[in-house]
Amino acid sequence: MSAPLAGVVPVVPTIFHDDETVDLAGTARVVDYLMDAGVDGLCLLANYSEQFSLTDAERDATARTLLERIAGRLPAIVTTSHYSARVAAARSRAAQDMGAAMVMIMPPFFGASLTAGGPAVIEYFKQVAGAIGIPVMVQDAPMSPTPLPASLLIDLVRQVPQVQYAKIEVPQAADKLHELVSALGDRLPGPFDGEESVTLIPDLDAGATGTMPSSMVPAELGQIVRRYRSGDRAGAMGAWEDLLPLIHFENRQCGLRAQKILLAEGGIIASDRTRAPLGPVSPRIRRGLIELAARRDPLIMRWAR
Repeated sequence: MSAPLAGVVPVVPTIFHDDETVDLAGTARVVDYLMDAGVDGLCLLANYSEQFSLTDAERDATARTLLERIAGRLPAIVTTSHYSARVAAARSRAAQDMGAAMVMIMPPFFGASLTAGGPAVIEYFKQVAGAIGIPVMVQDAPMSPTPLPASLLIDLVRQVPQVQYAKIEVPQAADKLHELVSALGDRLPGPFDGEESVTLIPDLDAGATGTMPSSMVPAELGQIVRRYRSGDRAGAMGAWEDLLPLIHFENRQCGLRAQKILLAEGGIIASDRTRAPLGPVSPRIRRGLIELAARRDPLIMRWAR
């Protein structure tokens, strides 16, 4: 990347056939839709990609297929999280060799109680960074019980220069982003938020330069970010507030299934299947999501028509 990655970088969901086998062609079609949506980059194999339900062979096949589809036209981030520093380093090296511009990694954890202390977290990222020559994004997400206080993140960036990006998607994200930006300045060129951009405007106010949502409304979020950057904060705020009911419905009622439901409803993919034990939402919730989306006429509902 010639300049720091910023803007809207959505997570690409892994698409499955009705029998739960990976639909590589369908997943690649989602990439086509996202590129037409005008996004600034793409994130592969993240939690909203159901990376935790894939075999290693499926991860490799998905990453390779999508990176070949992207073909360097946009920066691609590959999530390589694993409890083992050795495995995370090997995954990161493989992603780099396939063409990833960056890797994203959560701090090491396994289950609710197997976590790592501050010095161990820094050593973990040092080992991963030592295996690659591309930037690292640290993901600060509620899914991991390993604590990442701002003080630890500041030490991590200072001690591991390849950690140049941070995705903050925990409660009070704006204050945490502001603390990081204030302490690190140019040493952290990529402060991002996540959680489907549900706190986007406060996070941009705090100094975030990018957001990593799902694939549900990235075109619309891109318009909001560009308005904000142009100085039209009021217009960006109004457009974001209009999207918030849909984003909240995604977060609180559907989770990662929302993007798949609308991708299928819009004709981009054939099946909105998730892998067991994650089953479908109820028909009532599905109708509610589609109703909220239809009122806003997002690109996801029109692109394939």
